[in-house]
Amino acid sequence: MSKPDGDPNVVEGEIVDDTPTAALAIPSPPLPDPDYSEGGVPSFDFVRDKIENRYTSSLGSVDVAGLGTENTAEALDKKIADRDQAAKDRLAEIRRSMRGE
Repeated sequence: MSKPDGDPNVVEGEIVDDTPTAALAIPSPPLPDPDYSEGGVPSFDFVRDKIENRYTSSLGSVDVAGLGTENTAEALDKKIADRDQAAKDRLAEIRRSMRGE
């Protein structure tokens, strides 16, 4: 069907109501969280996993910080100083060998 003002390329469309039908509008009941009971009490597995995660996180942070191990800040500073001195000594040795000493 063309518009009455004369342009044959313009087609009149139909307006469709975009509200859902009654059958589609029925809300489904919310699914319960698998980690909690209907009364809101967390499951044993959920609590155990949460405690284990906190424990392993604390162990990891101790390892990263180097506390409680032989890798204290002073020990690491000494290792760095020893490595730097060894590098300087090796560089001096290479320079002496290149000069033919």
